[in-house]
Amino acid sequence: MRILFLAHSRLGDAVLSTGLLRHLLDRHPEARITIACGPVAEGVFARMPNRERTIILRKRRFGLHWLPLWAECVGTRWDLVVDLRGSAFAFLVPARRRAVMRGGRRPGHRLLHLAETLGLSPAPRPVAWWSVADEAAVAPLLPSPSGFLVLAPTASQRAKMWPAERFAALAQALTAPDGPMPGAAIGVIAGPGEAERRMAAPLLAALPGARDLVGNLPIPEAAALLSRAGLFVGNDSGLMHLAAATGAPTLGLFGPTHASQYAPVGPRAQAVLAEGPEGETPMVRLPVAEALAAAKRVLAMTEGRQHAGAPAGTDPA
Repeated sequence: MRILFLAHSRLGDAVLSTGLLRHLLDRHPEARITIACGPVAEGVFARMPNRERTIILRKRRFGLHWLPLWAECVGTRWDLVVDLRGSAFAFLVPARRRAVMRGGRRPGHRLLHLAETLGLSPAPRPVAWWSVADEAAVAPLLPSPSGFLVLAPTASQRAKMWPAERFAALAQALTAPDGPMPGAAIGVIAGPGEAERRMAAPLLAALPGARDLVGNLPIPEAAALLSRAGLFVGNDSGLMHLAAATGAPTLGLFGPTHASQYAPVGPRAQAVLAEGPEGETPMVRLPVAEALAAAKRVLAMTEGRQHAGAPAGTDPA
């Protein structure tokens, strides 16, 4: 069976779509899957079982990015084309079946909208894939058994970023001798590029003992590392969704975006909202005390970690 899966270009949406792929792999374990996605999301699928290839879709003016994709795909008779971009592309290549996401942005969690594309209910949880080699690569970065608090202070928009001094205050409260993670090591993670480095710099300066994980990790290695976190705290971002997908205890911080649409989804994941109308409130209206209380609630969650994204070829039990 040949499947063409047109994924989103943004990291967070790509992570949320992985539950659909896991469903397809469970239903069709013999399937060979081709992924089409933007360069930022490529690593989300790099370790996916049965991935035949990934086609990088680079945005061009006037929709010209569709032409090379069409040229790559038109010569194959696809058993299923899944188009999460809601385009007409699925109808321009030979296919026995097509599933095209409809509706655009609308109320309700994004995960539910994605699941509707394949008629799934309940919506499958996102997963993360990494390899034994990825685990080995990040092993030197992991702290002693005292635990690991991972902070993600960046976001696609500065309005979505909680102030660095509040991240630092939260980290100090969590790792204090009387805190819920006494003595835990702290890591600061962010994506590649100078913009991410600049956004993370104030928190790294406020926590001079923190491990600098900014821009150092490809997505599969980041997933392997996040899966070992004792707690992840981050703004509404792709890394937040990736952490939740690994099964790590995850707290997402929300203010000017809608948690009802993009809260992290995982076995131990929650969102905490700034005080005010959902999706319209500045991040400065999220007090440290409220974030600390929410972090304690996440740490108290008892459901076991998700193993769906364990290293390929290994037994997660």
